[in-house]
Amino acid sequence: MRLLSVLVSLLLALPCWAQISDDFQPATTNVWGANYPRVDHQGRVQVRIKAPEAAKVRLNFWSGPKIDMEKQPDGFWTATTSPLAPGLHYYTVIVDGADVSDPASTAYFGGTRYASAVEVPEPGETYYAINTVPHGQVREIWYPSKVTGGWRHALVYLPPNYDTQTKTRYPVLYLQHGGGEDETGWIRQGRANFILDNLEASGRSKPMIVVMAYGYAQRAGQPPQDLNGKPFGSPEMLAAVHDMISVFEEDVTRALIPFVDATFRTIPDRDHRAMAGLSLGGMETFQITVNHLDLFSYIGGFSGGGSFLTGRNQFDPKVDYNGVFSDSAAFARKVHLLWLGVGTQEPERMRAGLLSLHTALEQAHINHVWYESPGTDHEWQTWRRDLRDFAPRLFH
Repeated sequence: MRLLSVLVSLLLALPCWAQISDDFQPATTNVWGANYPRVDHQGRVQVRIKAPEAAKVRLNFWSGPKIDMEKQPDGFWTATTSPLAPGLHYYTVIVDGADVSDPASTAYFGGTRYASAVEVPEPGETYYAINTVPHGQVREIWYPSKVTGGWRHALVYLPPNYDTQTKTRYPVLYLQHGGGEDETGWIRQGRANFILDNLEASGRSKPMIVVMAYGYAQRAGQPPQDLNGKPFGSPEMLAAVHDMISVFEEDVTRALIPFVDATFRTIPDRDHRAMAGLSLGGMETFQITVNHLDLFSYIGGFSGGGSFLTGRNQFDPKVDYNGVFSDSAAFARKVHLLWLGVGTQEPERMRAGLLSLHTALEQAHINHVWYESPGTDHEWQTWRRDLRDFAPRLFH
């Protein structure tokens, strides 16, 4: 009888076990009313897509698992991943060889295309959540550029109370997206506006205007640079990237900054102007800021910057960027903050290049901040954490 009693108790407990082990909930990044993708407390993701006539369907997380999906009797294909790191993860579904987006997921512009993505929550973290605090506004601007011969687009974050405190002027952070993304990335994927709202509400950072511009540029009358088919790091690719960044540099300094200073209540001097960017945006930031220290005094490289554009593996403070790093004392007088960040799980070549830059700066006695995001790859959770650490250090 005692054994029977124990078995009955175990059977009664089974629903509780199932509930604990299967706590999948619809992702916050789903389109309205979609129950899939789903995420559980471990960070596992379930994807479900209808393709009744397909012979093979494969789930492709760009910086994560690539797994075959299983066909169900109702014509849907399903798969469950292993636990993913917290953050936003791009993915596509490969249906009989065709790489497609999941119609149940919100599409974000990344990898030079609109692609699906799923948000895996970070337990206990609310710094990029929509909290009950004063909120700033994000506005669109179009500004004319004689450099490119047309109209250019940017997003502008204005801090809380910008419209009510009409005599207050603000410092400006120019914040750049990465390669394959666009000026919407820092708001839609990075949630930069909520990060700034929360930092400012807690008193950790000063209110600031943030300008997020379209980072690709071509000179008026010239075709855009074509990077297709150019191997990463090859002389052809380096030349194309360098030319594109040079045009963007002119656009920022000759068109964007004057427009922003004329349109918004900025403090229009170098002591109240910062620039940062992720990946390609970090390379743009380095080139633009160190070439124009008359305009910028705060510099941030999020998984990007340094020696890439020189074509060498090692950064040389004595000669790179016209030797601006060769005199540490002179550099310190001009630059209030030099900040570098990387994820601990980023691709080895990328991580090694940034570590080399960090080491070279240390050996040259260039004061800077070095930050590592634990457990994250070349992805938005790394850059969200970067912004959380970078922004409070500005404009003091």
